[in-house]
Amino acid sequence: MHRRDIGFWLLQGPGWLLLSYLIYAQGIPAFDYQLGVAMGTQESARQISEVGAAFWYGFALGDLVTYIPLLTTGLIGHWLGKIWGPVVLSAALGITVYWPVVSLAAIVAARGAAGWNLVNEAPYWIVLPLITLWGAWGLSRLIRCSSRRH
Repeated sequence: MHRRDIGFWLLQGPGWLLLSYLIYAQGIPAFDYQLGVAMGTQESARQISEVGAAFWYGFALGDLVTYIPLLTTGLIGHWLGKIWGPVVLSAALGITVYWPVVSLAAIVAARGAAGWNLVNEAPYWIVLPLITLWGAWGLSRLIRCSSRRH
């Protein structure tokens, strides 16, 4: 059994919170994007254009079929101390670092584009860097822990 130190809990706690949020904010809109708009977890095509909505929908679907299963499996494997747990969790954390960077880059690149009327970028600029930092920290922790074991 592996040590359940503060680092273990700093991976598990926020990981389960992020997973819960992803299921709500991305999993549901992958089935019905307009429901996501009504729930306030997605932007309407009126705000971000049809292309922007298609881009955000693509992320929702990708999260549903790839990211959510990887994060779920990785968190469970890490919790149980399985040898494959850190590997799968590392894959999910790689995505965790990647997608916020892509999203922020798209927001910046879309400024001034026809049909792009994202009124308030602040929530993106507050939450997404925190997710990226947590993912990078978690990935580096798993790598450090893995090298200590070998």
